[in-house]
Amino acid sequence: MGQPVGDEPRDDAELVEALRGGDERAFADLVDELGPALRRLALAHVPSEAVADEVVQDTWLGVIRGIDGFEGRSALRTWIFRILLNNARTRGKRERRTLPFSFFRRDDPEGRGGPTVDADRFQGRRGDQPGAWARPPVEWSSPEERLAGDAARRVMLEAIAELPARQREVLTLRDIQGYSAAEARNALELTETNQRVLLHRARAKVRAALERHFDDEGGAGR
Repeated sequence: MGQPVGDEPRDDAELVEALRGGDERAFADLVDELGPALRRLALAHVPSEAVADEVVQDTWLGVIRGIDGFEGRSALRTWIFRILLNNARTRGKRERRTLPFSFFRRDDPEGRGGPTVDADRFQGRRGDQPGAWARPPVEWSSPEERLAGDAARRVMLEAIAELPARQREVLTLRDIQGYSAAEARNALELTETNQRVLLHRARAKVRAALERHFDDEGGAGR
């Protein structure tokens, strides 16, 4: 059975008209629909849930103030996400970032981006075994344990902070906030290929930083 007519989602034109007319029910429904996703995206940029809630609140105020000027050049929900991103980026620059962390997988889970290892890790044509490892990757038998130390966490956070903005956004959405590829693409307005490449490069850089840290740690212990 289909939904009752009153419960059918409104198209953008109808929703924009309702918001411009001060329809509180339409606004409340939109807040319920997008609120959790906006909060998760804000958390990719700011250090605490309290700050993320403030960013989301500022975003809804921006929607109310700006809806009369919305020209429909993008989908309404995309426009709202862009307001959130701008607010979160600005706020994030003022706040000390203390992002939560999770295990960064070596391979792209979609199997398309290849292993997140830089090409210079392999022997060149002049090596003894062209194409073989010049320096094999470190195997992490217990990655969560190894990443739990303050030093490793600091290395990881510094590596994330040094990523180009787009790489940092994709990585935090995918590997920290748990967004699917489609959710990240829509939130950041990326193509499938761009999202995959940005994630691949970001993971490679963070993993390389952690491997250097663990190599140094192992050498110091010998």
